[in-house]
Amino acid sequence: MGVRKLRPVTPSSRFRVAPDFKELTTSKPEKSLLEPLKKSGGRNNTGRRTMRYIGGGHKRMYRIIDFKRDKFDMPATVVSVEYDPNRSSRISLVQYEDGEKRYIIAPQGITVGQTIQSGEGVTPDVGNALPLAKMPIGTIVHCVELQPGKGASMARSAGTYAQLVAREDRYAVLRLPSGETRRVLNVCYATVGTVGNADHMNVTIGKAGRNRWLGRRPRTRAVAMNPVDHPMGGGEGRASGGHPRSRNGQFAKGQKTRKPKNASNKLIISRRKK
Repeated sequence: MGVRKLRPVTPSSRFRVAPDFKELTTSKPEKSLLEPLKKSGGRNNTGRRTMRYIGGGHKRMYRIIDFKRDKFDMPATVVSVEYDPNRSSRISLVQYEDGEKRYIIAPQGITVGQTIQSGEGVTPDVGNALPLAKMPIGTIVHCVELQPGKGASMARSAGTYAQLVAREDRYAVLRLPSGETRRVLNVCYATVGTVGNADHMNVTIGKAGRNRWLGRRPRTRAVAMNPVDHPMGGGEGRASGGHPRSRNGQFAKGQKTRKPKNASNKLIISRRKK
């Protein structure tokens, strides 16, 4: 899993840094695990635009990912490592002993032919899913559940992981990718290892057209607008725009936005690094 720097044969390829896709083993997805993915163009159910700068983009099919890993104590063989247009990480197709196929988030180091498993009695090897209570302290995990049986919620994007640092009563203490330390119930499942495709952070888009393929329209800077359009607009000459704020006037860069009465506050030991 790496990146490659393109030769500057065109203006757009001069600064382009692209993924090399060397870890992929097939280019065709499993048809039984595909679903249509409809684009909204930033419009709600009445057709009104509620989100700006969204529209267009290449047509996609959604890959159904098994975030629950609820087929317990049955070995599965890794069939392939594939590209997923809907997420930054790679996905792996696994086939269970009874013939059922499922997609999982591909951990770093997973190989075709490898056997993985989920359940309370499995070993803490890369790709295996087990409750946090059954893992040794210091284990690196990803695809962590927040509520038992709901499916993975945290550490799912490329290169991310959480670390099991301690246990307190019926909770496991995890250090999250953001630097936050929080408690998670011991019975919640997590997958051992780090999410693959860690070089995703080093990719450079290269040209505006590639953003259009991803469904992102050009974004107008707030300071370039008129006062009627944005609180940071207007002014004589090249005005700075004042304190950064949203279109509705809510201050950015410093103001706390987390609700003080969030139910999960009691589970957070230390907030993310500032």
